Amino acid sequence: MRSKGATAMGAAALALSALAAAGPARADLKICNRLSFVVEAALGLEEKGATATRGWFRLDPGQCRVVLQGTVEAEQIFLHGRALPVYGPSPEPQSGHADLCIADGDFVIAAARACRPPQRFARFTAVKPSETQEGGVAGGAAVLVAALAEEAEYSEEQARLAGIQRLLVMAGYDANPVDGVAGPKTEAAIAQFLKDRGLAPQAKDAPDLFDKLIETVQQPAATGFSWCNDTRWAVLAAIGTDEKRGIVARGWYRIEPGKCLRPDLEGRPRRLYSFGEAVDRDGQPVRGGSGTGRLSWGGDTTLCTREARFELSDHKDCVGAGLDATGFATIDLTAQPATTVRFRE
Repeated sequence: MRSKGATAMGAAALALSALAAAGPARADLKICNRLSFVVEAALGLEEKGATATRGWFRLDPGQCRVVLQGTVEAEQIFLHGRALPVYGPSPEPQSGHADLCIADGDFVIAAARACRPPQRFARFTAVKPSETQEGGVAGGAAVLVAALAEEAEYSEEQARLAGIQRLLVMAGYDANPVDGVAGPKTEAAIAQFLKDRGLAPQAKDAPDLFDKLIETVQQPAATGFSWCNDTRWAVLAAIGTDEKRGIVARGWYRIEPGKCLRPDLEGRPRRLYSFGEAVDRDGQPVRGGSGTGRLSWGGDTTLCTREARFELSDHKDCVGAGLDATGFATIDLTAQPATTVRFRE
């Protein structure tokens, strides 16, 4: 499986390493994240015509995690990965081998080829994990490894650094380019982040570093642009930016109640376009106080959107293209160094 992500995903292409080892797996199964994004993975197992799924398994960049222990008798193993909502539009792959059921929160679905609400289908890829020895030592316990990877083909160490760089940039620190290569610029950005958070230098190697980076991204920006959700509902937000090919609209970014989010933007744009809509636990639009319309925040600039995650640059005939015509608010960033759009009921 290989799918191009939107700009928020950079040039990353989510892929699943499908390496040697045919037939039933007979060792612990481990997933390694060689992406520069914190992801959640779901696993599918098929045996004797029955397919079950389970998830979610969170994986930080560069992290490997055992998801099944002991003998795995499955005839077929499927894998699905998604970036955390903090990264915004990261479209799920269009190619794959099976549409299987997933759900929100921790789940185990015994009959995963027939979804029951609120379950929904997601595209999974069949994988044949590679077999390695635990710790790389001959004679050690056998481990089966499937990897989530980018076109950059990061090692685990490079993926971790690239993941740190990406979140630092989103948090307003100058750690560009996001390339997984150590250097003075990245080290200075990490040091400044730790100092601002009152953390010791060794905290850069702590297992909760990505949690602290994400927490920072979810706070109002001291410079640049951010959304803050002051409602009791989750808000799905979309953003438009002026680019050479015109206005490019991207969505959806999920902002939890009481949280803020700094969308991933390149450079320092002078003008943005913003839209947000409140959704309930089932992902359905929330009605406003009068009950006559959706609880949303937009404006007079019409851009195309769609229900699924998207990146769109042609806004001439949204309805004719089978898309939604959505009114975005125009945000001028030239007047002040920090601009925050607050969603309020």
